[in-house]
Parts: sequence; structure tokens; C-alpha cells
Amino acid sequence: MKVIDFKNASCKHCYKCVRSCSVKAIKVKDAQATIMDDHCVLCGTCLEVCPQNAKTFVSDLEKVRAFITMGEKTIVSLAPAYLGIFDYDKPGQVVDALLRLGFSEVRETAEGAAYVTEAYTRLLAEGQMKNIISTCCPSVNELVEKYYPELVEYMAPVVSPMIAHGKLIKSMYGPDVKVVFVGPCIAKKQEAEGDDRTTGFVDAVLNFEEIESWLQERDISIRECEEKQPTNPDPKVNRLYPVTSGVISSVLAKKKVDSYKKIFVDGIEDCREVFEDMKKGLIENCFIEANMCEGGCVKGPAVNKLHISKYKATMVIEEQVEKQDPAYPQLAGNIDINKHFRSERIQDEMPTEEQITRILKATGKYNKTQELNCGACGYPTCRDKAIAVFQGKAEQEMCLPHVYEKARSMSNVVLEATPEIILIVDSAFQIIEFNKRAEDVFGINKSEAVNKMIFEIMDASDFEQVLEDHLSIKRKKIHLSGLGLVLLENIIYIEEMDAMLAIFQDVTDEEAEMERQLQMRMDTVDIAQQVIDKQMTVAQEIAGLLGETTAETKVILTQLRDSMMKEADQTDSRRRKIGWK
Repeated sequence: MKVIDFKNASCKHCYKCVRSCSVKAIKVKDAQATIMDDHCVLCGTCLEVCPQNAKTFVSDLEKVRAFITMGEKTIVSLAPAYLGIFDYDKPGQVVDALLRLGFSEVRETAEGAAYVTEAYTRLLAEGQMKNIISTCCPSVNELVEKYYPELVEYMAPVVSPMIAHGKLIKSMYGPDVKVVFVGPCIAKKQEAEGDDRTTGFVDAVLNFEEIESWLQERDISIRECEEKQPTNPDPKVNRLYPVTSGVISSVLAKKKVDSYKKIFVDGIEDCREVFEDMKKGLIENCFIEANMCEGGCVKGPAVNKLHISKYKATMVIEEQVEKQDPAYPQLAGNIDINKHFRSERIQDEMPTEEQITRILKATGKYNKTQELNCGACGYPTCRDKAIAVFQGKAEQEMCLPHVYEKARSMSNVVLEATPEIILIVDSAFQIIEFNKRAEDVFGINKSEAVNKMIFEIMDASDFEQVLEDHLSIKRKKIHLSGLGLVLLENIIYIEEMDAMLAIFQDVTDEEAEMERQLQMRMDTVDIAQQVIDKQMTVAQEIAGLLGETTAETKVILTQLRDSMMKEADQTDSRRRKIGWK
């Protein structure tokens, strides 16, 4: 089942979730990240680190509201972390606030933890297991079953306190009662609703953030509520389960002798280190309290956004908890809190060395020295990323240094190959970009040019105007008389850089050609005028002989002259229309 979901529109190519995911359970396809449910251990880290809030927790809130609206008897199993999370004067006010939301009854999950503690104590006393890993944290359970299946035999065959409590409540009130777990953990949803071994005992899971939002929606202030006690007997030391070493403290309170060394570990990386050592045989005869969240459940993924200090929360809980065994009566025989754990080993196809090499070469890595292993893509090494590409988890474009160099290379090719002169000048009129064509025209290389001011190589008045009014100059004809060039000038203000982009098109040859054609036309007109003048002279001498014929000749030649002058005028007009000044 899906516990964490994505809002694709908010995913922004940052790969922060991939970098933070220890087991790399996030696949990127078409630049969008998605959770691979079969790989995920539901630690919730991706929820915490996503800067765009693109990942969301699939909520049971509407389902719970429906239970209450339909008049179903709905009982809260309240995780003991509430003592350090909610803002209250007296802890009983939290109970009253939940009752005001419409719940029928509030019982503490620590009631179930007391029976889990009893089961752990029994396993320790029996001494039959080489090592015992606590199984209260469903996220740790997922980690072992999927990534360390060889350690499954060391997992305590006991359900979590939530499932134990759900079974207890349903045995007390009947199978139709609705049990809603309220806590700081998102993995509990999978355990309650998606694990075939434990489904049916907890009907819905809400996290503390959802309860906070619901209370605000109903305008219920916990501090203004009455103090009411949960209906379960005081679970005492078992309320310590959400803090580091809380399980061990509860076991030790039973005061039963055993031969196991006790260690606690929290945080996924530390858990993995312990499990790796256990695989190597470096850890023996130990009871390991393992928690996925650093600092315990009080800093679970569903409370981080409430800005709770795990240290303060731990102190508040420890100050309120009586460190004694509650001496609960034994569970009724019909309540089974055993659980069989099994291998759910992840089987990803591995590429050959040839395939890895081919993928590495596709991102410009032809030898070991070109493997930067920067981790920007989310994978610790370029080789790991190549394997992920082969497995369909990652994309070639996730290699940010390669994409950067590729884009930079393409832009450089365009910049250097263009026949136009390109400069970028900052607001202090210093040259900060100078392409190859500019080097050729001005006779200085880029390294020299970027240390110069624009007015050192050309007139800067147009740059001053653009910087002052932020209005671009387009297709203005200028003359670089010292260089014998005629240029079309474009200067554009770049607001983001507070700089100016200047592009000059060399039109010297075109200008010379147009001047040559104009001169040819003018020469033709002069010749026509000379013919007219000569004809007039001849006409005057033989006027008496030619009569009307002379007049007609004058008219025809005059028309020829006027036609040629008109063509010259039209040529000048066309030049003005295309921007020549």
C-alpha cells in the first residue's frame, strides 16, 4: 500500500530526497521522483528533507471522521510520545481534547507496550537466541527484512506495542470497535493496514500533525481543556518506549536476570552499521533496542514540522514517568502477540562491468580520475549511480557536473563560432565576456579584455545611455574609424545581472558594396545628362533641319534621365527602411 505520495508539479530536480534516502528507494524518471514501495522502509526522511513539500503522507483523517460521524465506537490508542510533543499544562488535557473531537475513549499505547516488555523479558530469560533485535519500530523491521534478511532469525518474534494494544482493545470491546492509533510515526500505517500479518487490529493511523490541524480546525485549545485521565491502568515505565533506551529501561524494570548485553541504537545509518557488524559476527549475545528515528519516536517524521526539541521532549517524558513495572495481569489466552518475521530480500538485477563502463562513458567518465563521486545525484559514487541507471532508478541527466559541462560546452561553441562580436559589460563598465570574434576585431585576447573598461577599446556613450535608462539599442549603425569597420550595434540591458549584452554585426563589406552600386547608378545618370546636353547642342545647330524630330528626342532622353534618378531615390529609401542610418 502507498504511505508516502508525491506531488509531481512540486518536484524540482534537486535530488535531495535521493541523497537523504539511505536505501535508495526513490526512483527518478522523466525528472520526477517516485517512491519504490517494495524498496522503501518508511523512515520518512524524504518527507522531512523535501524543500518543496512535494512528498505527502497518505492520510486516514477522513476515514476517522467518518467513523465518528456514523456513530461507531472509536477508541484512541495514544502513543506515549504525546507527553513530550503536545503543548499542555497537564497531560490529561490532551485526553480531553481528543474526546472533544468525538472519540469514544482514549487509552495509552504504553498499555500494549507493557505486554511487549513482558514478551521481551521472557525471551531474554530463555536465552535461546544468539542476539535479539527489538521489533517495536516497524521501520527497523522493514529494514531488516528487506536489506538484512540474514538477520531475521534475531528479530524478537513479537508484535509492536501498537498491534498488541489493538488486539487488547478489540478483545475488551469486541471486534467491531474502531481502533485509531495516534502517534509520531508514518510506518505505523503500513504495519496497521498493509502488513498481512498485522492487519485488522488497528483500523486507522493518524499522526500528531494531523491531530494538531484537526484541533485548530475545531478551535480546540489543549490548554483550555479539562484534565481527564486515559481509561487504561498506569503503564508506568512503559511510557518510556518513545525515548532512547526506553525499551531497555522497561525490560530492566522487570528485575529478571539474564545474560544478554544491552545496547541501543537509533538513526538509520547507525542501525545499518550495527546490522553490518552483526552480519560479520562481531556482535553476539546482545539485546539491541533499535529505532529508526534519531532520538527515538519523539523526533519521528510526523512531529518535525512542529519544531519539537527531542531533548526537551525526552526530559519532559522522563520527568513524568514512574520508573516502575506496572505489574499488569497476564494477557488472556486468546490474545496472541507473537509475530513471524520473514525475508523480503530486495532482488535488483546487477549490470555487468561492460554495461557499467558504457553508462559511465555516456556521462563523460572514461577513466577513474573522471569519476568525481560528488554525490550531487544522490548516489555516493558514480559507479553506484551507473548501477541505478541500469536498474531504471536513475537517469543519466542526474549527473549535475556532466550536465553543467555539457551546457557550458554548447554555449561556448555557440559563443565562439558566431561571426558577431559579443561582449558583456557590467554596471561598472568593465568587460566580463569577450568572444573569439571580438578578440580578432580588437586585437586583444579575452584574458586581457576582461580586465579593461569598455571605453578603453571603443566609445562607451551608448553603454552609458543603456545603463541609465535600461532601454535597449537595436540595429544602430556605428563606425569604428580607427579599425575601418562599420557595425550594426545592439546593446541589451540584463536586469538579473545588472549588466549589458552587446552584439555587433560587421557590415563593412555590405556597406562598401552598396556604396559601389550607388556610385555606378550616379555615374550612369551623369552619362545620360551628358548625352542630353550634347544632343541639345547638336539640336540647336540643326534645329532648322530636324524640326519636330529634335523635340521628340529631347522628351525621350529626359524621360530616361528621370527614370534613372527615380531608381536611385528608391534604393536610398530601401536602405533607410532596413535600419541604415
